[in-house]
Amino acid sequence: MTSEDFRSAAHAAAGLVADYLEGLADRPVWQPMAAADRQALLDLPLPETGTDLDGLLKTVAEQVLPAPMGNGNPRFFGWVNSAPQPAGVLATLVASAMNPSSAGGDHADVHLERAVVRWIAELVGFPHPAGGGLLTSGTSMATIVCLAAARNRAALRAGVDVRAEGLAALPPLVGYVTGETHSCVRKAAELLGLGSRHLRTVATDAEGRLDTAALEAAIAEDRAAGRLPFLVVASAGTVGTGAVDAFHPIADLAEREGLWMHVDGAYGAFGVLDPVIAHRYAGMDRADSLALDPHKWLGVPVDCGCALVRDTEGLRGTFSLVPSYLRDEAAGSLGWFSEYGTEQTRPFRSLKVWASVAHRGREGVAADIAHTTALARRLGELVEADPALELLAPVETSIVAFRYRPAGLDGEELDRINRELPAAVQLRGRVFVTGAVLGGHEMLRACLLNATTTEADVRLLVDEVHAAAAGLTGRPDTSGPA
Repeated sequence: MTSEDFRSAAHAAAGLVADYLEGLADRPVWQPMAAADRQALLDLPLPETGTDLDGLLKTVAEQVLPAPMGNGNPRFFGWVNSAPQPAGVLATLVASAMNPSSAGGDHADVHLERAVVRWIAELVGFPHPAGGGLLTSGTSMATIVCLAAARNRAALRAGVDVRAEGLAALPPLVGYVTGETHSCVRKAAELLGLGSRHLRTVATDAEGRLDTAALEAAIAEDRAAGRLPFLVVASAGTVGTGAVDAFHPIADLAEREGLWMHVDGAYGAFGVLDPVIAHRYAGMDRADSLALDPHKWLGVPVDCGCALVRDTEGLRGTFSLVPSYLRDEAAGSLGWFSEYGTEQTRPFRSLKVWASVAHRGREGVAADIAHTTALARRLGELVEADPALELLAPVETSIVAFRYRPAGLDGEELDRINRELPAAVQLRGRVFVTGAVLGGHEMLRACLLNATTTEADVRLLVDEVHAAAAGLTGRPDTSGPA
């Protein structure tokens, strides 16, 4: 392949991508793949001889781009998946061309990562000592990093080197979560050998926030039983309703009891940039660690999470292992990123973070977030004004939890309809929304992350819920015109 071959194909690929992004809003948000198209991908044969770049792009254009997940569309309200920032898309190509390992050394990606981790900390107002964080594949990995540091500190305070002796030398370590805590915390506890049985679920208040009185009682009970409380996980926006915990009371209790306070800010931590809701995040900066996802609300192309940890040396002491072949006197006092987490070879994630944030600036990022939270509150108002819909939780960030509940529909039938509604809406292709369970009842949850979404789009969501519900129940569609 010559440089001209690559240049020509790169221009063609840029055109494909530009056309794809430009046309998103004019196509169905999502449609199921035709069985033949799905099978064609599943059955792709391993080629015996190579395919030229034009042939590769033809396959992409014909078999990949026509079947997106849908999350680039402004009417995609599912899960917590964002549209990519165009600047980040471009940066991803450059990072792939350089293809370094960002484990350490003296090259641009290493120093840029230290800068963008500091940027992320500055955006959310988290204290950031040099070296106190790193980029990860997502908050699932960031949570493992943070909880490992918490486990290490608890063990050292108990006089045990857990890296050498393992958990068998310790009494059972206990962490505390709520029923709305993201599942990645449980996975992290299981992978770190803590055991999900020792991750206790404590009660929440009526708004879904961690109840500190219940937490205090659980800690006392565990200490009396000879267990070792060491961790409490608070949320900066639960995945179900977007509820933000009251951080100051949790931090006060964590300090008194010697617990590591970890904040799951995967989706919601960047909400602190919206002046209208910033007060909800008071005390988040008192946490020992914060995990969050630039690939959610910031729109950085997947994958990109971030772990922020207050105690740099504690984090390094949890993971640092430098074999002789990786000794590098030029690395400086902070050493390599591979000393602060589990990955050795690490991708060049920082360039797409830098591009996505630098292109918008703090003001632009904050404006985008404020736009989506305002639209979420507007959707909440539309739901409350609709006699056939029910708002299930206050709109605190940009998630709206609601359900279809017309007069005369209740009990198991009500749950059945709401369980089936998300798929029925999705299949219509005009909007995309997903469901969940809250308080034992089926619901719809709309998550707004796309700054190009408009009020007309959220009104269409309400109309589509009515239209899909009419198809499931046989009741007339009482919504207004789309």
